[in-house]
Amino acid sequence: MQTFTGRSSCTSILIGKNASINGSVVIGRNEDAKTAWPKHLAFNKHETVTNNHFKSKDNKFEMDLPEEKFAYSSTPEWTDKYGLFEEDGINEYHVAMSATESAYSNDRVLAADPFDTKKGILEEAMITVVLPYIKTAREGVKRLGEIVEKYGAAEADGILFGDRDEAWYLEIGSGHHWVAQRIPDDSYAVVANQLAIQEIDFNSSDFMYSEGIQDFVYENNLWPKDKPFIFREIFGTHDDSDLHYNTPRVWIGQKLLSPSIEQEAQSFDLPFIQKPDKPISIQDAQAVLSNHYQNTPYDLTNKKNKDNATFRPISVATTQESHLLELNGESMTQWLAMGVAAQSVYVPFYPQGTKVPTMYKYGKETYSSNSAYWVFKLASTLVDRDWAKYSSDLSNAQKAANEKVTRIRYKADQELAKETNHKQQIEIVDKANNDMAKAAIKIFQELNATLITKQTADSPLRFKMDPNL
Repeated sequence: MQTFTGRSSCTSILIGKNASINGSVVIGRNEDAKTAWPKHLAFNKHETVTNNHFKSKDNKFEMDLPEEKFAYSSTPEWTDKYGLFEEDGINEYHVAMSATESAYSNDRVLAADPFDTKKGILEEAMITVVLPYIKTAREGVKRLGEIVEKYGAAEADGILFGDRDEAWYLEIGSGHHWVAQRIPDDSYAVVANQLAIQEIDFNSSDFMYSEGIQDFVYENNLWPKDKPFIFREIFGTHDDSDLHYNTPRVWIGQKLLSPSIEQEAQSFDLPFIQKPDKPISIQDAQAVLSNHYQNTPYDLTNKKNKDNATFRPISVATTQESHLLELNGESMTQWLAMGVAAQSVYVPFYPQGTKVPTMYKYGKETYSSNSAYWVFKLASTLVDRDWAKYSSDLSNAQKAANEKVTRIRYKADQELAKETNHKQQIEIVDKANNDMAKAAIKIFQELNATLITKQTADSPLRFKMDPNL
């Protein structure tokens, strides 16, 4: 949620290590808030900060922090006027975090434990006060949960954590209560702006939760004691808007990864945890976050579907950036697509880098040609003028960029496997990050030049009677 634009409207995916094609834990999300609001990439160094204290610029939340900060990557806003909104990253201990998936709690729960919008923790602060201080995904869940219980939460959110072994999803359901579930190793989850976690097993190590949550629910008559404790039924919503805005996104995500399972797009009974029909590749995960109901009657890019496009797609114009954080043994990758995922390209950055590629450091609210965000956003804007006409140009550029950056990354991985000197390893990483960024940007700059040139012929002022004139 970003207070200057209202609530953010993201879509998330979490993949267990045995559900992925190569044994990776993957967590990812589209950060959706505003059509023109640039993001940057940042590599934050390991440091010791005396009197380390955080004070939000978005509300009055503040807290003391440990002096030692681990190195971590992030994608902050172009301005910190409204807060940092670092949103996602991977730290030096191979722990990934993405925050947040905005959600909604029902009035019954909030009457008993309302959100503290003035002093509670917001999305803006979560990466900053958690990711630099944790060594495992479970530690991340525990740390954020304790912050919510002590300081209160300002909003309902879902937060993703991952390390080399586990993926966890934490949901804040009220001012001081939360639950978290480990994604089974053989499964995945797709989440879309709803509280999603279902039955809680209070005796299982695969669940974590706020102290006293059961007493809170039963003392306030929010759920029968003799029924299974189903978090999303107790704390969540079942509005008509969910059926158009949220559940169809979960449906299409599960349809892509588990096509053998027949489900309805507007069902409140879509499961939180699902098993894939086949091992999930990182490209499959990208396809989920890039989906706009293509090949269905709900695709907004198809003019024929104009009257039937009643479902909010996963990939939308308000996406600021899309990320997939992949952890596998000693390898960690921050796949980052600036702007709209369906019209951009995922660059597989090394999060342990120390030098941010130049154009990923720039970009303000007004268009500028020196910004990676704006290069990809310009391509979106140009393609949007006539998707059917220009989509082949876009897909060709995406294919070329994907092949180029993955090849650069592959070669760098081979070099790293042979290099034992840490300084040399960082040089390999920084060079690869820069080369991948330059390659993707160059291809999209060429795409933009092609589209602008072609669109000079689209003017309504064209007029021809004599072919010789």
